[in-house]
Amino acid sequence: MYNKILVPLDGSPLAEAVLPHAQALATSQEAEIVLLRVSANPAAEFSFSDPSLAATLIDSLEAESLIYLQLIRSRLQRAGLRTSFLIRQGAIAETILSVAGEIKADVVAMSTHGRSGVRRWLLGSIANRVVNHSPIPVLLIRPQAE
Repeated sequence: MYNKILVPLDGSPLAEAVLPHAQALATSQEAEIVLLRVSANPAAEFSFSDPSLAATLIDSLEAESLIYLQLIRSRLQRAGLRTSFLIRQGAIAETILSVAGEIKADVVAMSTHGRSGVRRWLLGSIANRVVNHSPIPVLLIRPQAE
């Protein structure tokens, strides 16, 4: 039923809480896990004041993302899973949805940070936007508080 599972990660332990669930789903379905790291484009912040700073920051973020995703991919591959990864820049929820279509994902598996009230209103909810606009199923995991 599921051939590709898109797993967006932001580098936080909260986001990584979805990995055991995605791993179980991928194992049961013999599916590929596609890891995704989306970073906001800092060029908009610095492009007018210092374009070279923006380029340096983008390069740094991409290098950090590459190391991080290689580590996660390696861990999943050692568990016997087919795994690949992508790094993108842009609006996070919109990029997740775009990549899901681009790779023909069958499901998006992601953690919710569990914000509520004013924090959710101020920060928005990426998970909420993905759920409300995704044409494919979305598996949301709400990590347990330690």
